[in-house]
Amino acid sequence: MKFTMNHFPLLFIIFILSSCEKETKTNAPNSLTYTDYIEKANNKVSTLELDSAYFYFNQAKLSCKDNEKEMKIYALLGMANIQKTNCDFVGLEETATEAFGIDNETNYKEYLNNFLGIAYNEQADYENALLYYNKTLDNSKNETNRLTIKNNIAVNYLDQKEYVKSIDVLEKLLKNDSLKIYPSEYARVTDNLGFAYFKIKKDSLAKEYLYASLNKRDSINDDYDKIASYIHLSNFYEENNPVLSKEFANKALQSATIVNSPDDKLEALDLLIKNATNKKAVKHFATYSHINDSITKIRQSAKNQYSKIKYDSKITLEKNEKLKVEKEFIIYLFIGFGIIALLIYFLIRFKNKNKLQKSTYEAETRISKKLHDELANDVYNTMTFAETQDLSDLNKKEHFLNQIENIYNRTRNISLENSEIDTSENFKENLSLLLSGFNSEDTNVIIKNFEAINWAKTKKITKITVYRVLQELLVNMKKHSQSNLVLIGFEDKGKTYEINYSDNGIGSSKSLKFKNGLQNVENRIKNINGSFTFETESQKGFKAKIVFPK
Repeated sequence: MKFTMNHFPLLFIIFILSSCEKETKTNAPNSLTYTDYIEKANNKVSTLELDSAYFYFNQAKLSCKDNEKEMKIYALLGMANIQKTNCDFVGLEETATEAFGIDNETNYKEYLNNFLGIAYNEQADYENALLYYNKTLDNSKNETNRLTIKNNIAVNYLDQKEYVKSIDVLEKLLKNDSLKIYPSEYARVTDNLGFAYFKIKKDSLAKEYLYASLNKRDSINDDYDKIASYIHLSNFYEENNPVLSKEFANKALQSATIVNSPDDKLEALDLLIKNATNKKAVKHFATYSHINDSITKIRQSAKNQYSKIKYDSKITLEKNEKLKVEKEFIIYLFIGFGIIALLIYFLIRFKNKNKLQKSTYEAETRISKKLHDELANDVYNTMTFAETQDLSDLNKKEHFLNQIENIYNRTRNISLENSEIDTSENFKENLSLLLSGFNSEDTNVIIKNFEAINWAKTKKITKITVYRVLQELLVNMKKHSQSNLVLIGFEDKGKTYEINYSDNGIGSSKSLKFKNGLQNVENRIKNINGSFTFETESQKGFKAKIVFPK
């Protein structure tokens, strides 16, 4: 059943385009990229290249700054109109809602409300459709547009089978002198009124208005809208005069074929199937199925294409933003290094002011030297690379990101070496991260039987001691041993835990006393009533055993 709903009449479209184009040129004279996109989009609309038009409207939207709300909404209006044309009513609803999300009091709210009314009506959400049609009516000052919306409201009532309400609206419209100025609008209202009377069994009035509408459309050669008259008259004669009903259905099919309206073809074929013999019905049904399948595929393809355009544009925008952020990141990273150094400096001073003044000084000096010797030059070089190189080149970009990752990892290691130790439920994970953090291309750190120790029941002081001892051993290994393989094993010995450390580095002479922090390691272990023993010979690696009570 075809109801004539004038969703967006030609005068309505011209009104929008002229007013919006004027605003675009006056409000944004310097937005050349935006203006170019809009011009390309409108050119594609005029040649019915709707996919391309949708793409350019979307690009225009993305080119807008945050404060250019009206320009952004105008681009969305163009996208919404294309979605409506291709019957993507879910997408139409999303686009109109997005526009209202930018500015609920936009100058274009009349058109957005109308789009939402159409979207909801076509999805059979008649209550919301009526709500937005009335909002459109409240905001519209153009008499022609108001007539169109009132007709849409009448069709909404027809869809809900509230025929009396529809008739009330349509009869008032026919009495409006402004309607007579536009013959096609007058014929549309007359046709809908005739159909409404037909639905309440007032056949004489129905016939009068249906034929009056058809005659008006004949007089102005309105080939497209005549299809609605033919279909309504075919419905009118379906029960009482099947021959005449079939005649009007054939006329509707012929006209729909001429103007290439697949939806109207389907309605006409549906009527012919009802009035056909078995052989004819099979033929009409085959044609019906073919057209219906084609429409479904084309419209689904259009929906997918519009979603893809939005997604691809979003990804491109995100990539550009990411590239921009990456270039700025080096500057922030350099500032961050300074902040980290200051935080570590003041943290160490605060915690060890009275007890460890000498240790504090040594730690500060070491950290400062690390930051200066190991990172400052690399940061400067990386900043220079980012400023002078084209990071859209994949090889240069990969090199740039590798430099950042290297700097980040080294900064994290400095932070971990001097930060507080979390002895809560996260301790096990943090210790694992410490040990695995010494893995590199040159050194393989193997952890054996890590689950042997029940860290949840281990004392806080013991956790801190084990963490610092293993850290000290691994730091010494990294600095002095030249080893490429480290094995750390954990064992539960009943009343004690045992940690065995070994590496295949260059070792040292037994005559040497505890160097590189080994004396400090032994003192830490003794403080928790444990023991620390080690074996080392030149060119034979280093082994150590740590035993402590549960």
